Amino acid sequence: MSAPSVPSAPPSYDEIAGVNTSNPFPQPYPDFGQKPGWNGMSPPQYAGQPAPASNPPITVQTVYVQQPVVFSDRPVQMCCPSCNQTIVTRLSYGSGALTWLSCGGLCLVGCILGCCLIPFCIDALKDVDHFCPNCKTLLGSYKRL
Repeated sequence: MSAPSVPSAPPSYDEIAGVNTSNPFPQPYPDFGQKPGWNGMSPPQYAGQPAPASNPPITVQTVYVQQPVVFSDRPVQMCCPSCNQTIVTRLSYGSGALTWLSCGGLCLVGCILGCCLIPFCIDALKDVDHFCPNCKTLLGSYKRL
C-alpha cells in the first residue's frame, strides 16, 4: 500500500494577485481598474447580466437662471416677463414718502408761500415706476423711502 497523499497548501494571496515578491517595491495593481485574481482580464459575464453599453447616450439639459432684477432710479435692461422681449425699461416718476416729507420739512422751516412745493418738481425726490416700452406693463418700482 502507498502512503496517503497530503494535500498541498492553498495558494497564497500574493500568488493569486500575481504580485512579484522579488521586487522590493511591489505594485500589486498596475491598472487602477484591475482587480486581484483576474490578471488583467475582465470578469466573465453571467447569464441575465446585461452587457456594458459601449457608448451610452448623453443628454444635455441647458438651464438658464435669470438673476432677480434690482430696480433703481435708472433704466434697467431686462427681459419683460409679459412679452418676453429684451427691453430697457421706461421710467415714470411719482410723488412718494420722501417728496411729502421734504415738503413738510420746508413748511416747518418757513417756506410756506409756495417754496414748499419745490420737492414735487424734483425727480430725485420722487419714487420711480419701471414700465415695458412694448407692452406697457408695470415691471417694478423703486421707493426712495
